[in-house]
Amino acid sequence: MSHQVAFPAASLGIEDLCLKRDELNKQIRLEEEEKTKLQNDIRILTERLARINESLARKMASRNEFDKTIAETEAAYMKILESSQTLLNVLRKEAGNLSKAAESKGPVPKES
Repeated sequence: MSHQVAFPAASLGIEDLCLKRDELNKQIRLEEEEKTKLQNDIRILTERLARINESLARKMASRNEFDKTIAETEAAYMKILESSQTLLNVLRKEAGNLSKAAESKGPVPKES
């Protein structure tokens, strides 16, 4: 005949350990869920960052083209402005020379 001897103190110790293990398992499960969520968030944000970086690169390249076109247009405009100033000065000088030449010939006689 076998005798079972109850060890109430040992039984309470095992139950306490089982409760602590169950609580730890619950914490592990929650942290694993949070880890999975965070990894997914990181993946989503990484993809979003890549798209934004590509968009920024395209927009910066376009802006650089605008800057180049604006600079070239301004330079061409300045050349046109300088040329028109030079032409205006030549015209004024020639008009002055023609006026002097006309004055030196004297008045044109009137025919009667």
